[in-house]
Amino acid sequence: MTEIARRGLCLVLSAPSGAGKTAISSALMAREPRLRPSVSVTTRAPRPGEVDGVHYHFVPEARFSEMDRNGELLEWARVLAGTHAYGTPRAPVEAALAAGDDVIFDIDWQGFRLLREKLPGDVLGVFVLPPGLADLEQRLRSRAGDSAEEIDRRMRQAREEISHWKEFDHVVVNDRLEDAVEDVAAILRAARLTTARRTGLPAFVTGMGA
Repeated sequence: MTEIARRGLCLVLSAPSGAGKTAISSALMAREPRLRPSVSVTTRAPRPGEVDGVHYHFVPEARFSEMDRNGELLEWARVLAGTHAYGTPRAPVEAALAAGDDVIFDIDWQGFRLLREKLPGDVLGVFVLPPGLADLEQRLRSRAGDSAEEIDRRMRQAREEISHWKEFDHVVVNDRLEDAVEDVAAILRAARLTTARRTGLPAFVTGMGA
């Protein structure tokens, strides 16, 4: 297929914990060479095996606050009051979009709102639903290490997150992972082909003599 220059997009996958968005993201990046992950900045310390600049950008609180004041973050949040902060650096995202690369985000509905406000026209939101709440709870219980109290908290949080599904451009039900990956891949492909994103179309059409 003829390559026509285009502006990249921000693909946001949002879902309650256990719905499978991480597995979908990993499968998409394995098959899409022009899809890169958004690497968040965080104030927490690295965990064993985590590499700065690969898993997260690890910064002290003072630097994080400076980035926020200077407009260097597209969105940021603390999961709970008094805990560590997480945010999306603006510069690498804007550079990727300008280069025609797409950036995939694993953020909640609040982060999606903020990102869409900062980059209007560049953000595509996909909400991933489990087949049902009973199925979601079973997935959470099958994970090793989570207490009953933690699972109950995650289920309450899941119900709150699911209530925001209408804010997203697309909804995918992850009943079978392979099908969900294909659905999101189709959404991404269609978005890449929109007239507005294909910045090279005027020159291409002119070159045809049309």
